[in-house]
Amino acid sequence: MHNEKSDLRTRLLTRRRALSAEQRATAGLALAGHAGELAGRGATVAAYVSVGAEPGTGPLLDALLARGVRVLLPVLLADNDLDWAEYAGPQALAPAGRGLLEPVGPRLGPEAVTEASVVLLPGLAVDGTGLRLGRGGGSYDRVLDRLGRAGVRPVLAVLLYEHELLERVPAEPHDRPVDLAVTPSGVRRLG
Repeated sequence: MHNEKSDLRTRLLTRRRALSAEQRATAGLALAGHAGELAGRGATVAAYVSVGAEPGTGPLLDALLARGVRVLLPVLLADNDLDWAEYAGPQALAPAGRGLLEPVGPRLGPEAVTEASVVLLPGLAVDGTGLRLGRGGGSYDRVLDRLGRAGVRPVLAVLLYEHELLERVPAEPHDRPVDLAVTPSGVRRLG
């Protein structure tokens, strides 16, 4: 199973890196167009700042903020767990380890994610049942465990390019399905 996931990750990352800067920017703007389908004024959304060839989240974060949505962004801790802080715009992001950008505001603690009605997850692929292939670091597995332990059930959505909607994603017993795939062309319900 590990080799199957690793091989698939390598193929998907290679394909992402082959996308032009223009294709990535266009995808990011299209994702922002779906902000209204994800959350409305007063909602809390846990999101993330894209890195590298991930579908760009910058326009989406700003669109959510403009809609009056409270946006929480992760802060990577030394043990790969995630703390959270509020997004206050691109000017309030600072470089952090591993090429990440993180919010500079007060840390709210790892449990802050339990306040979100929508959690946007990074991923490399998802299948029709909602099984998500992440990068393998385990940070978001911890988030999903935390949500389960808290007894909350936000909408879980993964941001992807169209070609990352797969027929099947290799799964392990600890993998939890997501509810939505958000691609430049739209929001798809899974499962």
